[in-house]
Amino acid sequence: MANYKAYPEYKDSGVEWLGEVPSCWNIKRLGQFFDERRNKVSDKEYPPLSVTMLGIVPQIDTAAKSDAGDNRKLVLKNDFVINSRSDRKGSSGVSQLVGSVSLISIVMKPQNINPKFAHYLLRSYPFQEEFYRHGKGIVADLWSTNASEMKNILIPELLKDESEVIANFLDHETAKINTLIDKQQQLIELLKEKRQAVISHAVTKGLNPDVPMKDSGVEWLGEVPEHWDTLAISHLFTRIKRTGYNNKELLSVYRDYGVIPKSSRDDNNNKPSEDLSPYQLVKPNDLVMNKMKAWQGSIAISECEGIVSPAYFVYTPKDKLFELALPKYVHYLLRNSLYVTQYLSRSKGIRINQWDLDPDEFRCIELLLPTKEEQLRIFRFLDYTTTTIDTLIEKQLQQIELLKERRTALISAAVTGKIDVRDWTAPAPQQQKAKLAEEALA
Repeated sequence: MANYKAYPEYKDSGVEWLGEVPSCWNIKRLGQFFDERRNKVSDKEYPPLSVTMLGIVPQIDTAAKSDAGDNRKLVLKNDFVINSRSDRKGSSGVSQLVGSVSLISIVMKPQNINPKFAHYLLRSYPFQEEFYRHGKGIVADLWSTNASEMKNILIPELLKDESEVIANFLDHETAKINTLIDKQQQLIELLKEKRQAVISHAVTKGLNPDVPMKDSGVEWLGEVPEHWDTLAISHLFTRIKRTGYNNKELLSVYRDYGVIPKSSRDDNNNKPSEDLSPYQLVKPNDLVMNKMKAWQGSIAISECEGIVSPAYFVYTPKDKLFELALPKYVHYLLRNSLYVTQYLSRSKGIRINQWDLDPDEFRCIELLLPTKEEQLRIFRFLDYTTTTIDTLIEKQLQQIELLKERRTALISAAVTGKIDVRDWTAPAPQQQKAKLAEEALA
């Protein structure tokens, strides 16, 4: 925040989450600026809304729904809505929509406070922490804060003009940051597409562009190098179910990472069963598939030993596999986009997010088999190329995290008075375009 000036004078707010505030600011209870809205409505009359980390948005059709469609809370435009449960921390915002939300949400109608400023203030990291600090419950990740506790939280009172400038400043600056984040995310998607294209070409066409080609005899594979063979999966793998290995490490199969220890990722929220006896043993070189997500790429050859969900399919290699193929090559082959498309076409179910890959269909899929020497060259090339692309992707992800941290810090500093933006004015459009281009190249 070194690029921004501070207010001329500060005072101790007497409120821990605010710290020192500008001497011209007053501190009052939140209940003096908001009235709770408790109107019960039906989602048939008022469309269902979701309270998310991105704010208040229309509820998507695939969202989990309860049977309480006639027992929801009314939300009007400019109402502030926050999910009261601690496991939904950060899910809040001022609504631009009229609709209904779950009863676990708190709906507040703003009085004598700028709604745009309230949106930033009450979504800021310090306020969110203070809100949940007032909560009550049995376990740390599942307590809730009620409306009466929320109304007692102390927040700053600003002059209308000042809060308007702060909100406009944050609109402008966060939009710039969001644009840069979008550009980084677009680059990541392009890198992922390039990664998949490189893999698909290598495992279906080989590395020699001058090699003679032939019709594979498989419509969806098209032409392949003339000296390559094809063989159905059933000739190389057999399905197996080894249970009773409770003491082994839990594994998961990921679209982007293959088979890895579940504990190595903090974004896997699926809780294992207390009884691990039905879980299946996986050994190195086993083929592991999440049958419900194979069409998304959740299939891989394992390099480690552990146990996986009873819902997974586990295939152990036959001796013929090692005669004809290298497991690492098969790993790349089965995970390339051409094959993943086949898993989709051979999956069945009522909803796409609940489709299962039919095991009888899967075992008939043809594998492309170059010579083992060529397989070795292919997977070494892919190891090097994908590692290079993954490093670039990781750098972009780090940039995104830094931008998000900057956005969080800027909002917190502005709404708590750590920076003075009262003299801020929006730059002219041409000046803004030049600045964005400069920052994108920085």
